[in-house]
Amino acid sequence: MAAIHLSFFILLLPLAFPSAFSYETNPQPKKTQVVIEGMVYCQSCDNYGSWSLSKAKPIASAKVSVICKNQRGQVSYYKASETDGNGYFFAELQGFEMSHLLLDHPLQSCVVKLVESPLEGCNVLSNINYGLYGSPLRYENKRFYRKDYDVVIYAVGPLAFRPAHCDAPTNHY
Repeated sequence: MAAIHLSFFILLLPLAFPSAFSYETNPQPKKTQVVIEGMVYCQSCDNYGSWSLSKAKPIASAKVSVICKNQRGQVSYYKASETDGNGYFFAELQGFEMSHLLLDHPLQSCVVKLVESPLEGCNVLSNINYGLYGSPLRYENKRFYRKDYDVVIYAVGPLAFRPAHCDAPTNHY
C-alpha cells in the first residue's frame, strides 16, 4: 500500500511544482554570429606578377568588403571592414541571415574583395587569392560558445595590394 502512495505522490509532484519539473518541448535554437577574418598586405616588387607574399608588409587601415549573395544571385549582405594596425581584419556580420540553409551558407554565398589601400605607394589591386573577384571563405574549425549565442569564424586567404611602379628585374646572365 505504501508503494502505491509513493508512486502516486511521484506522479503528482510535477503538478504541484510545475516550474521545477518543466520540460521545454520546443527549445529556442541558439543564435550564431558569423565572423570573417583575414590579412591584407603590400606585395613586394620582388614578387610582382606572382601570388607570392614573401617580403610583403601588412597594411594598416586597408579596406575590404564582404559580399554575400542569395541563391538567386542577389546581394543579400554587404559590409565594408578596415584592417587594424597589423593588417588584420575581423568582420562581424551583424544582421546576416540565411533563407536557405545550404545555398545561403557563408561558405557558399560570401566572398571578400579588396577595396582600398591608404598607402600611396601600394594601392593597386592585385588578384592574389582572388582579391579582385572575390576570395572564397574557408572554415578552420574556429568557434566560440557563449551562453546565448555561438560565434563561427571563417577565414579568407591573405589579400594584397601592389605598388603601381616596380623597377623591371635585371637579369644577369
